[in-house]
Amino acid sequence: MQQNPIEVTVEDEIATVRINRPERKNALSVAAANGLTDAWERVEADERVRVVILTSADCGVFSAGLDLREAARLRRDEGVDILTRMRDPFHERMRACSKPIIAAMTGSLMAGGMMLALGSDLRVGLRGTKAGITEVKMGRGSPWAAPALYMLPQPILMEIVLTGDLMPIERLHEYGFTNYLEDTPDAVRARALDLARRIAAGAPLSVRAAKASVRATMDLGVRGGLEEGGRLHEVVYASQDAIEGPRAFAEKRSPRWTGR
Repeated sequence: MQQNPIEVTVEDEIATVRINRPERKNALSVAAANGLTDAWERVEADERVRVVILTSADCGVFSAGLDLREAARLRRDEGVDILTRMRDPFHERMRACSKPIIAAMTGSLMAGGMMLALGSDLRVGLRGTKAGITEVKMGRGSPWAAPALYMLPQPILMEIVLTGDLMPIERLHEYGFTNYLEDTPDAVRARALDLARRIAAGAPLSVRAAKASVRATMDLGVRGGLEEGGRLHEVVYASQDAIEGPRAFAEKRSPRWTGR
């Protein structure tokens, strides 16, 4: 029986989405890519979920990106590009997810693995690994790489996309690409879980609006982002949680968030 390439679990308001293809370096087959689309739709609809951790099975590679063997087979046997079989090949549903996503990158990442990292809001990496966008070495493309301009200096991004070479994760960390680097896969996951718990402890409406405001600024620029951020936060300031937060502070107790 073929194993499920994407596993989703929910515990204590935290969803964990796990790519489970270690035998193929967690590469994204059609089934895996469509499984991720299902996962983003599921966590978006699940009111229990406050934050998401994206990780993968341990094999030294967080994700090698597109499953090139399957791509070659589909082209040879059916005459189609593999992306045509994926419902959301550039992971727009991930980018549209309203809940914070933390990438627990327990190995190297390249190509579509970098796309998943760019679609995440926080990133925890593993020391001694590498990362890059290798499409120019494979005759593919990276139209999804534009958000990296908000995460890396332009000359560094140009080097990555034009050479296709992998860079040490430590170098990217110096530019602020990752929030933390850890020494072992277990430590990467533990750090991601700590971040997730801290996010889940915040007021739900405030967390959602905070993410949406930053994303809006990336999409619209500063002026448009400020305007959209103001609109997004109207529901926050009008909520019961906006009353509960100061009240709990004054009463020296933990707030009891309702998300309303």
